[in-house]
Amino acid sequence: MKYGIWNIQSPEAGNVNALVSGGYPPLSAMVLAARGMNDPRQAKAYLDCNAELYDPFLMTDMALAAGRVALAIELGEKIAVFGDYDVDGITATCMLTDFLRHQGANVISYIPSRLEEGYGLNPIAIHQLSAEGVKLIVSVDCGITAIAEAQLCKELGMELVITDHHECKDRLPEAVAVVDPHRPDCGYPHRNLSGVGVAFKLACALCGDQEAVLRDYADMVCLGTVADVMLLQGENRVFVARGLESLRNTRRPGIAALMRESGCAPEAVSASAIGYNLAPRINAAGRMGQIDLALNLFLTDSEDEAADLARKLCDLNRQRQAVESQIYAQAVSMLPDGKPPEAIVLADDSWHQGVVGIVASRMAEEYCCPAFLICLDGEHGKASSRSFGGFNLFSSLTTLSDLLESYGGHELAAGFTISRSNIMRFREEICAIAAEYYADSGPRTVLEIDCAIPPELMTVRNVEKLSILEPCGNGCPKPVFAMERLIVERITMVGGGRHMRLRLRSGHHIINAIYFSANPETASIEQGDLVDVAFNAQINDFRGERTVQMNVLDIRPSCCAESSPEMLDYPRIRSGLSPDAAARLLPDRVTLGDVWRYLAAAGPSIRENPVCLCRKIVRRSGRPLSVGKLLTCLDIFADVGLLQTHRLHKYIRIDLSHTGGKADLNQSKTMQLLLRAKGG
Repeated sequence: MKYGIWNIQSPEAGNVNALVSGGYPPLSAMVLAARGMNDPRQAKAYLDCNAELYDPFLMTDMALAAGRVALAIELGEKIAVFGDYDVDGITATCMLTDFLRHQGANVISYIPSRLEEGYGLNPIAIHQLSAEGVKLIVSVDCGITAIAEAQLCKELGMELVITDHHECKDRLPEAVAVVDPHRPDCGYPHRNLSGVGVAFKLACALCGDQEAVLRDYADMVCLGTVADVMLLQGENRVFVARGLESLRNTRRPGIAALMRESGCAPEAVSASAIGYNLAPRINAAGRMGQIDLALNLFLTDSEDEAADLARKLCDLNRQRQAVESQIYAQAVSMLPDGKPPEAIVLADDSWHQGVVGIVASRMAEEYCCPAFLICLDGEHGKASSRSFGGFNLFSSLTTLSDLLESYGGHELAAGFTISRSNIMRFREEICAIAAEYYADSGPRTVLEIDCAIPPELMTVRNVEKLSILEPCGNGCPKPVFAMERLIVERITMVGGGRHMRLRLRSGHHIINAIYFSANPETASIEQGDLVDVAFNAQINDFRGERTVQMNVLDIRPSCCAESSPEMLDYPRIRSGLSPDAAARLLPDRVTLGDVWRYLAAAGPSIRENPVCLCRKIVRRSGRPLSVGKLLTCLDIFADVGLLQTHRLHKYIRIDLSHTGGKADLNQSKTMQLLLRAKGG
């Protein structure tokens, strides 16, 4: 099991019927009802891709920003559009640069080198732009924390307009204008714009015609919005829907070439295709220190140059993948043995600054905790961090700001610089904050499932009709379904052994499934198993034959009794329990027997996710069990020498002891502790 908890919604039948009566297909109606829609009017508002766009001048300082840029155009002053090196920043930079050129501006683009200059406005860039005669810098997707850099612009006789969408600190930079929907004094109705979304609003303020600007730049706004995982609601939903239409018939040679080179067919382009195909290749330019490849790709008018740049970006992305694999393997080898970490904080002198963020994200998901990877250079280090389970990175870094030289970002992803001498203390402090946050949280991995469905609803027509929910992404996720009590009839490894194809049966219904990056061992299944499957429904078009297929997200053993993933009060078992808490954890003889009989049959060595192990024991015994009580049973058996346990992050390894004698479980320290606490 990848996910400790499956949170399966149960849509109200009355709401589903109301939506079906309103013209929504059954499967789509179930999804919409599960997401809180109880009539067609609500569903239409939720899915609306044609909402009216808000007036850009509702943003604080937008009038000042537009006025200063317009003055620079009128006076012929040299303008620099200064952006970030991710997809959002690149598209924002290119969109605003291209727009200003068409307005007759004298404008250049500048994105700092990730490896030499780091993120955002910096002294190296500001001095260089001043030497080139730049009079006005307009930042996009960065700048909201650039206090010192704004002062430097003043000292050098340049003016600064900031447009950003990141969280603000207590103090704003002193600039001509600071446009950011997250400003506390900003009353703009839609706060979740991307960096390119805010830059788009500046262009609209200058032009006065939002529809015209959207018609010309929807493709770039869409790419940045999706790649930065913005909520696909309100204006963002309009941007992405219109942008996907534009991408299917793009007039930009660079985007067309990148789609061809990456195998992204125009007719099949979607938010998912952007996230998996296009965004990583665009990001590779910044990550690998060749940002001009991406800038030129978006701005070129030459088809030959576009084809060459697209090939180079794809090659660069393959290099990035190789470097990522090396860093990941090294980072995993550095993790401590034993108890899973509350937070991962690792540092190394050889790591590639442009790639550690991806590795941090992968490790956060793999080990179910926030991850901080630090690239050391002399006595200082630059870190990339990724969140897990709702842990707020920006807030935690603010709490520990005394240990940091600088920091920025948001709750899910952040970066900071730190002195080498402070890393150990930072590790201790951030682990303590994470431990408090995760205390008693039990399994941290939760899979949100729209609804459980019977196999009868898995028809080509029903699955095709799910397209009415597009575009799918953050805030309007791709539908996730569950189907329960399926028999695993066949397991076939495909893709060179990297992926698993399954044939599943429910009664007379046969369903095919693909489970990427999984095998029978990691999925903990065997042929003949009875399982529940969580999946995205999709159409498989093979040699002209269209059939439905599950794209598997997770598999768990089916249970005929309750199998709770809750830890109960297990984490506090050694520090003191109330009588009620002890009673909840104390296993009776029947439970101890159920657990031992399963272990004896499955041993002598078992490596399993505790939640999955719990479900397998329940499936065998037919009696309820919680993960907390299971772990208590294992501690009792370990106390009397029947087995040994080793925690391996998401897994637990159990080695049964080779002893022929019987053990007195009453001699277990854990048992005695619980009995005393219970008062028995």
